[in-house]
Amino acid sequence: MSQTTRKHTTTLAGEEVTYEVSRSDDATQPRIDAGIDGITVVLPASLDEDPETVLMENAGWVLEKKTKFDQYRADIPDRTFEAGERFPYLGEDHELIIEPRQKSEVVDQTIRLRQSAVDQSSVERALRNFYRREAREYLSKRLDQFAGGMELDYDGVQIRNQRTRWGSCSTNGTISLNWRLLMAPPEVIDYVVVHELAHLREPNHTDAFWSLVAEYIPGYETHEDWLEENSTRLVFSADDL
Repeated sequence: MSQTTRKHTTTLAGEEVTYEVSRSDDATQPRIDAGIDGITVVLPASLDEDPETVLMENAGWVLEKKTKFDQYRADIPDRTFEAGERFPYLGEDHELIIEPRQKSEVVDQTIRLRQSAVDQSSVERALRNFYRREAREYLSKRLDQFAGGMELDYDGVQIRNQRTRWGSCSTNGTISLNWRLLMAPPEVIDYVVVHELAHLREPNHTDAFWSLVAEYIPGYETHEDWLEENSTRLVFSADDL
């Protein structure tokens, strides 16, 4: 489990940086997560360390990421959540259609939402629920397939609304994956799945870890770069930020 505190502000090399602090039971050492939603300092729950010290020690990296993601924010889709709008599904844009039907599903390059689901909440909520349902089914299948090939056992999967990470692997073997991954291309999704499964064997990003990832996802660097360069395409709504 993790708990995030309110936003803080500090100054790095003369530049003001806003960040959050998260304490995690799964973290074994301090780390900094940087994304289009901002900077988060993740600290082990049992470690008494000043988050500003962690930021100062990595000031160059933090400022580089901040500049990049500030630029990315300008490219965030301005979604209106109306019929006819296009949303990515497994890397390809699909037209949103709202109609009377028994189940929301993908049909011939369209996402067809059940009218009653929209009437009971909103287009945005109905579409979010659709993505989460589809993500659970799709990601679970990919996890099972790769876990079998890698001869690894994981202890369940959680489809989460993570703000700064695409996936994580807890110390007890539970894999958590971000439902927004369903908007990414299949090969990118497979990279994230294998990345998290590899942590079951190699907890840290050692050479052995990356060799294991490369064994099952040759050229994984391409997919890693795609995620970094196309994060804005996977922003669902302003609530993500």
